[in-house]
Amino acid sequence: MAITVGQAAPDFTLHETLDRQRSLGDYRGRNVVLAFFPGAFTGVCTTEMCALRDRVDQLDALNAEVVGVTVDPPFVLDAWKAAHGVGYTFLSDYNRDAVRAYGVAFPDLGGLPGYVAANRAVTVIDKDGVVRYHWVAEHPGVEPDYAAIHAAVAALS
Repeated sequence: MAITVGQAAPDFTLHETLDRQRSLGDYRGRNVVLAFFPGAFTGVCTTEMCALRDRVDQLDALNAEVVGVTVDPPFVLDAWKAAHGVGYTFLSDYNRDAVRAYGVAFPDLGGLPGYVAANRAVTVIDKDGVVRYHWVAEHPGVEPDYAAIHAAVAALS
């Protein structure tokens, strides 16, 4: 199911670590840059997540929290964060609930029949939980327009 700008963002509860879960509602009062990506330890995903890491201070200054979401398990995300010095939150959607709710499920990634990953997508959600920007890549190899993400968040201030 696709989402549209102006609608309430679908809520979710996902694992940040094996024993800690986070819900979208935990971020109420802050803008959220929800960055879906296919998988940790892959080329374009590493480039994108590090590009967001390098912009996190600018987005934080605009009252925005960056949250990465992928179907990888939490222990893989912990290792990836440590390897790349990323301080923002990553959430594991191993059940694929969020990728389906946001319309960004990508079936058969890498030619693996039945494997559903997250497509590369960015959703900006305002402090009240309303979708204000939503971009989905034509294919997972395409990075988002980082200036457009910044502009979408800046427009919320």
